[in-house]
Amino acid sequence: MPAEYFIGLMSGTSLDGVDAALVSFRSRKPRCVATHYLPYADDMRRDALALHVPGCDELQRAAELSNRLADVYAQAVGELLAKSGTAADDVRAIGCHGQTVRHAPAAGYTLQLNNPARLAEKTGIAVIADFRSRDIAAGGQGAPLVPAFHDALFRASDRHRVIVNIGGIANLTDLAPGRRTGGFDCGPGNMLLDAWAARHLGTAYDDGGRWARSGRVLPGLLTRLGGHPFFAATPPKSCGREEFGSAWLDSQLDGSEAAADVQATLVALTVAGIAQAVERWCGKPAEVFVCGGGAHNAVIMEQLAAQLPFAAVGTTAALGLPADWVEAVAFAWLAYRTLRGLPGNLPEVTGASGPRILGAIYPA
Repeated sequence: MPAEYFIGLMSGTSLDGVDAALVSFRSRKPRCVATHYLPYADDMRRDALALHVPGCDELQRAAELSNRLADVYAQAVGELLAKSGTAADDVRAIGCHGQTVRHAPAAGYTLQLNNPARLAEKTGIAVIADFRSRDIAAGGQGAPLVPAFHDALFRASDRHRVIVNIGGIANLTDLAPGRRTGGFDCGPGNMLLDAWAARHLGTAYDDGGRWARSGRVLPGLLTRLGGHPFFAATPPKSCGREEFGSAWLDSQLDGSEAAADVQATLVALTVAGIAQAVERWCGKPAEVFVCGGGAHNAVIMEQLAAQLPFAAVGTTAALGLPADWVEAVAFAWLAYRTLRGLPGNLPEVTGASGPRILGAIYPA
């Protein structure tokens, strides 16, 4: 009996590129068979970033970028299949998140750029996309969606776990025995760190947090940044560049700060947002497992362990799924749920009025 394959594609708030995962659903739990990463070209990242704020000719620019994204997604799929020696005919569907450029659940919408019809045409594989809109239509935040997957893959019956995803935005999933799964966005993850590094180092990110380690935390700046009302808001809640963009950061600076000190303070903000959210809403879990790009930032990991001394802090690799691939596998899982007519959201996480089947199907 052949394995039942799905592909998950994730391009997140960090705007760095596409994570692609080939996932088998033959056994009870999904198994990641192969992975591939395809970085964005610099001009593509710049065009996506520009669409986060109002500008001229947005419809044209968004449509053109959607087509280009579909082409990059198709390239990532083709390279993943070639790497794994898998035929397109063996893949049931692609779960494609798309590239978020606006997230405004309070206004009743979220926007992920994509052209799933073009992706289906180019790959010859059915595509499932637009996962967030149905949850928002049901009164939810449309995010985070990964807690349902974390619950399916990482829950333990005998210990309290929290899964922390540190992508552009940080979010957590609370997996306490005997309690319903909880989850929400905590605040900025790597987004501000990457933007500040790009501005001052000319690099896509601060490799391993080494630049941040050379600076010192500025207590006054950390207090101002931590005063953002999002941190005190009650879940369900989600956020994006609308709340924590570079313009917001610039508005909190007085211009006298050393660049490395700002980076160190931004690391402290990310860690404080996560640690305070864990203690306030999750209690004292025994284990905290980190996924996403932030798992590679040694300073974040060290500070997180220091601020959560009651928990063993590690990465999801210890649970069998490397930190870089959790979200891509999650969207393969969501696509699998969609084709089976099963809900993909957790109303207690997003605030939706009930479970909903997520996504729109574009046949091959």
